[in-house]
Amino acid sequence: MIDNALTPLKTILGADNVLSTPEQTAPYLQERRGRFAGRRVAAVLTPGSTQEVAAAMRQCQTQQLNVIPQGGNTGLCGGAAALDDDPHSVILSLERLNKIRLLDAENFTITAEAGCRLSALQEAATAADRLFPLSYAAERDCQIGGNLATNAGGMNVLRYGNARELALGLEVVLADGQIWHGLTGLRKDNSGYALRDLFIGSEGTLGIITAATLKLFPALRCRATAIVGLASMADAVQLFSHLRQASGDTMTSAEVMSRQALGFAVDYAPNCHEPLPAAHHWYLLVELGSSAAAVDLSKRLERALADASDVGDYRVARSADEAADFWRLRNSIPGAQKGAGASIKNDISVPISALPAFIDAASAAIEQHCQGVRLCPFGHIGDGNLHFNLSQPKNMSAEQFLARWEELAGVVNDIVMRHHGSFAAEHGVGQLKPNEVSRLKDPVEQSLMRAIKLALDPEGRLNPGKVIPRYDD
Repeated sequence: MIDNALTPLKTILGADNVLSTPEQTAPYLQERRGRFAGRRVAAVLTPGSTQEVAAAMRQCQTQQLNVIPQGGNTGLCGGAAALDDDPHSVILSLERLNKIRLLDAENFTITAEAGCRLSALQEAATAADRLFPLSYAAERDCQIGGNLATNAGGMNVLRYGNARELALGLEVVLADGQIWHGLTGLRKDNSGYALRDLFIGSEGTLGIITAATLKLFPALRCRATAIVGLASMADAVQLFSHLRQASGDTMTSAEVMSRQALGFAVDYAPNCHEPLPAAHHWYLLVELGSSAAAVDLSKRLERALADASDVGDYRVARSADEAADFWRLRNSIPGAQKGAGASIKNDISVPISALPAFIDAASAAIEQHCQGVRLCPFGHIGDGNLHFNLSQPKNMSAEQFLARWEELAGVVNDIVMRHHGSFAAEHGVGQLKPNEVSRLKDPVEQSLMRAIKLALDPEGRLNPGKVIPRYDD
């Protein structure tokens, strides 16, 4: 039956672009975190144009095949992974839709297909003396379609916003194969609903993004980077507020790291070293940036730090290499945490002012529930997004610890909600957190989400089981 279903897809896409053997499909089934790896699908489709995506979607509807859209497969919540061994699902990879269609430097926009790697957009913008500011550790692997489908955040949200704020228009293939031609370079258009916002962050459950028109910014001419040792999260929040004001609002990034998180990087990641003479409970990494070449941001940052209260050790980078060393510490933490054993990841956000209270409450609750757990919080203090990660106790096996994922994540998420936050800040919901959507989100909001899903995908064939529970749950 499945072979019969794949035959017309091979006619539409070409036999080489319908991958069905285990050897062919394996690279698309290896989800990065490993939590949802090893599952099977009927095939992996690799269309080469928007029209082919649309034709494939129409055929999948006819053959009653579910479709799992996939970009660079760098997600951390299983949003682009199969739910199970599923002969009635296909993965639709956007990797061949990788062209930059237009760069309009005077309009400060770039139009790119969904399969363009994020680093390729950054490089194209740089070549035109512009900046595309979306940036995070997986930027050489991830694709812009996936970035938009998950509303990716990263290091520069403080200054430039999430992926949603960077998108002006989209091209989207709907569940029935229709194409919405919504690409636009306009910054003002109040002629109807902002449909693009439905698809951004929907994780491919409402439609498949095939191209986007995105904002560019003036290229940065100068930067200044510093790392500061602090006694508490409260001190970090206070210093962040002071530096943002004192820097003339030139701050592009502000990252916070606990001692445990930075220690993991020093212990387990290559080329990572202690940044300051003494150890501190918390570290604040800040970067300023300006498109004006004449601005001496390093002096501005030095003055702001000198004027701040309760600042202990700090270093302002004297070179690009030294700044890169600071950033290597921050970017190495997720990988370095593996050296300490199994980890439970919590991607949460609360108002910046609530971060100290959240840290105190969540730390106490988790330590009470799991004695010996090693807390590894770090993240984007500038937008209130923390990765409140947990590493296994030394006296507990990885299997025992990971079996408590739902329990311990639930403890954290309950405290997040008490602080008016979100249990899915920048990594999305995927298949990791739909139960938390049901448990914690406002019932009216859930009803609205389900109504939108039913309107755009009435048969529930687009990425089923992701973001909201399946229709048959």
